[in-house]
Amino acid sequence: MASRIAGVSARVASHAITVDEVEARVVGSSQGFVPPTGVLGRLTGVRRIHHAGPETQASDLAAASARTSLDSLGLDTHDVDLLVFASASQDLVEPATSHIVADLLGLRCPVMDVKNACNSWLNGVQVAEALVEMGQYSRVLVVTGEMPSRAARWSVRDSAQFVESVPGYTMSDAGAACVVERAADGARGQILHRWFTAESRHWAVGQLPAGGTRHPRDVEKGYFVMDGARLRQAFDSVDVEEIHRALKADGLGVEDFVAVAVHQVAMPYLDHFAARLGPRRELVVETLPDNGNCASATLPLQWQQIERLGLARPGEPVLLVGLAGGISVGTMAVRW
Repeated sequence: MASRIAGVSARVASHAITVDEVEARVVGSSQGFVPPTGVLGRLTGVRRIHHAGPETQASDLAAASARTSLDSLGLDTHDVDLLVFASASQDLVEPATSHIVADLLGLRCPVMDVKNACNSWLNGVQVAEALVEMGQYSRVLVVTGEMPSRAARWSVRDSAQFVESVPGYTMSDAGAACVVERAADGARGQILHRWFTAESRHWAVGQLPAGGTRHPRDVEKGYFVMDGARLRQAFDSVDVEEIHRALKADGLGVEDFVAVAVHQVAMPYLDHFAARLGPRRELVVETLPDNGNCASATLPLQWQQIERLGLARPGEPVLLVGLAGGISVGTMAVRW
């Protein structure tokens, strides 16, 4: 028996905001600071982002996608053996947000949270596959709900603070879900390969510091801060030959894939990373310009894009590449 990913669903929040409107909001909220016109689009390639309303929580976005996933597979709540909430966002520090999602869905099964920045969903699938493979569960529902809009700094004092706050201006609220379940060898969605690594010495390059033991009640620590240049250097420190060696160990090569989904922060870096990794650029799915950085919901959103555009035929291999703050990198290959 093998494991497969099935019923992938993803959706961005309904309210779309252009990057011009984002810049205008920064100007209107700041006391005298005016960013260069069009700078966000030029730096990142993002045209618009999506925000949920103030009444929406990360759990709501996760539960909505979960319902879509279960309905698409003809499953009910009693068919789920374990719920994994895998997200960079969370409703509360305690209890685990997975409890809130389970309550919204009416689930009565074990739950857990998995958290690893923008690789959270991919790591959630990794955990689910391992538990299915060892026979502890037959079907695991993996969900994410991302609400980065709550951590964007709109009132900026100067250019330096604007630059470190840029990630918050290009991120979207989104939810996603999938089911990881036992399947026969050769099944659609079968997981063919998985590989993960981390370069944790770079953990301080990008942060959302508030809420932990370091800064439990500091309001100023509740915003994204990131050094974009250092983050790019950190990701460049990852040896892509490790990815190639890991794929080769499972009988695969980059040239075998008909579509490649990569977590996306900025279009210039996506081009750079794709060139380092080696697939033909036209095989790399793009969601960033009109959806923004959707954190851990990015890869399922791209999965949906591959499906909608018919970029892969049944039986062909597709590669998922996760990139996350910390920093960590992960790859997973599936049979379409």
